[in-house]
Amino acid sequence: MKRFPPLLSVATAILFSLPLSAHAEMSLHVYCGAGMTKPFSEIAEAFTQKTQVNMEVTYANAGQIQSQINTAQEGDFFIAGAAEELKPVEKYVSARRDLVKHVPVLAVAKGNPKNIRGVKDLGDSTLRVVLGDARATPIGKIADKAIADAGIAGKVNVVSRGVTAPSIFNALNAGECDAIIVWKENVSPAMDIVSDPAMNAYVKTIPAASLSFSVNPEGQKRFLEFLNSDEARAIWEKHGYVVLN
Repeated sequence: MKRFPPLLSVATAILFSLPLSAHAEMSLHVYCGAGMTKPFSEIAEAFTQKTQVNMEVTYANAGQIQSQINTAQEGDFFIAGAAEELKPVEKYVSARRDLVKHVPVLAVAKGNPKNIRGVKDLGDSTLRVVLGDARATPIGKIADKAIADAGIAGKVNVVSRGVTAPSIFNALNAGECDAIIVWKENVSPAMDIVSDPAMNAYVKTIPAASLSFSVNPEGQKRFLEFLNSDEARAIWEKHGYVVLN
């Protein structure tokens, strides 16, 4: 079984010409799940334009981020794919704000050529299935739980495990599998979502967690305020997320 390579971390708006102390005071370092790259990059850019506070954003899977937080013990925020992903770093979380719902779905190629009707159908060994790596990403944990609850654990032909949400839906886009379990927001126009009420049990919440070793508490406060703004909410909604009240 092959595994997809992790998504590399990226940084935005870093002022290399400034001393470290000055840079720390006017910037925020945010860890964000790779599956939220598109909406969060827009949110970070909009916040910088509005406040002139620069954003250094690391996009990676939950396991990588948790390891980096525990090892480096630095940064300002962790935007996690599910609240459960905060547990390995909870001693460093000083505050938390729930942002939007994270909805997992069963997705197939356009037109559903294999006539897959729900998660239970994944027990057909002729189907090629790509799931998330349960050790690295919350969508992988959800997929394993959904399969176990459907009574088909050990029967699914899992051809590969993706370590980020993008690597999972890319496998379906490339025709490398017949079905995936991925976040609804990641589904492309070239895919169909299979309606299965059983998947409703696994809806998660995306939190913004403030980290206690931040050296920019004022920046943290301003960013939390921005995340609660109509502008930030509109960006999430544009990308298909359900905003929490």
